[in-house]
Amino acid sequence: MSVTQVKPHSLVAPRENDAAQCESPQHGWPLERVLFALAGTVTLVSAALAAAVSPWFLLLSAFVGVNQWLYVAFGACPSSILLRRTFGLHSAIYESPRREMEA
Repeated sequence: MSVTQVKPHSLVAPRENDAAQCESPQHGWPLERVLFALAGTVTLVSAALAAAVSPWFLLLSAFVGVNQWLYVAFGACPSSILLRRTFGLHSAIYESPRREMEA
């Protein structure tokens, strides 16, 4: 029985079906990663403000949670719409309506 070694990702040659991913012009973080970072930051700030100032700041954490569920259920939330329009971020999961019409 032979043991195969796993090569680091950067040394592995791309497969033929990976060509479409290599041609993608997207650079930087996808929309979901930015949303996750934004939600985590706002939640941590909300918890700190609730501990230091007033427990009413926990409503901000609840607002973040509702927006996360909106994105999961419908593929869009107010933050995702704003990030798409302002910074031109694209989703790694959901197809945008313009991409579907071009295909």
